[in-house]
Amino acid sequence: MSKKIVLSGIQPSGNLHIGNYIGALQNWVKIQDEFDCYYFIADWHALTSQYADTSQIKEYVRDVLVNCLAAGLDPNTSTIFQQSRIPEHAELHLLLSMMTPLGWLERVPSYKEKQLEVKDKDLNTYGFLGYPLLQSADILIYRAHFVPVGVDQMPHLEITREIARRFNNFYGEVFPEPDGLLTKFPKVVGTDGRKMSKTYGNCIFLSDSPEEVEQKIRTMTTDPQRIKRTDAGNPELSPVYQLHKVFSSREEQAEVAKGCQTAGIGCIDCKKILIKNVLTLLEPVWEKRRVYLADPDLLEDIIRTGSEKARVAAVKTMEHVREAMGL
Repeated sequence: MSKKIVLSGIQPSGNLHIGNYIGALQNWVKIQDEFDCYYFIADWHALTSQYADTSQIKEYVRDVLVNCLAAGLDPNTSTIFQQSRIPEHAELHLLLSMMTPLGWLERVPSYKEKQLEVKDKDLNTYGFLGYPLLQSADILIYRAHFVPVGVDQMPHLEITREIARRFNNFYGEVFPEPDGLLTKFPKVVGTDGRKMSKTYGNCIFLSDSPEEVEQKIRTMTTDPQRIKRTDAGNPELSPVYQLHKVFSSREEQAEVAKGCQTAGIGCIDCKKILIKNVLTLLEPVWEKRRVYLADPDLLEDIIRTGSEKARVAAVKTMEHVREAMGL
């Protein structure tokens, strides 16, 4: 029996950080042998917020590709491709836009949230309103069975299911309704204690040097109530401890928690343990990054080959779509 199809993508809106690595790339690698996986670099999606300055998108596309490979994605196992190399995504997006109610797009949770969150860019554009529809086209064009999501992301997938259902009701059974491949995404906080995000400027990037990673962690705040070394603290109030929950062993977490609560360990020593663990995790990624960055021809060959393979599937789907719609 053929494997079930999984589809997921990452926007090249900036360099990837350790939150992307923990939350997405590690899971992609874990499931690539179990499913027929399509992983794409969503450069058209990046335009929803980066449309005014596209000068760095090519560099960000390369960074995403390099990090996907450095994390362990195998281009011989997974189909790794670039969204803009598959024009059929845009065609399906256009056709779906003709039948998608405006209210469906306006009620997507992140639509208003991101408009409030991002103050330095004008997001009152058709592209931003319609990005969930382009996202649906990305998924449906490969007739994906599963999309890796966290529980909080299920509303984003539900609109794709509704669009597939609406299309099938009008034109016959063309698209399967994709299910969420529920994944527990660890919360990775940034250097300021908020969710790690390029928007907040609080990231530890996969492209950072060891010295930069160490400096960023050393300057993180801890429990603000712990002013002196002899003061007991509450580890749950410390962004550093939140990162320990992701990168440190349970024994180390228990050690630093107890040390914080009893003033048995200083914040500097607490950070040293975290630095050691983050550097240990990133060392093999950095090693592979160096290899791929030194061979741009190999990178182009990988993304071209993956995109050609993806386009074969996309073209086949669009033939069914046009036939069903009588076009």
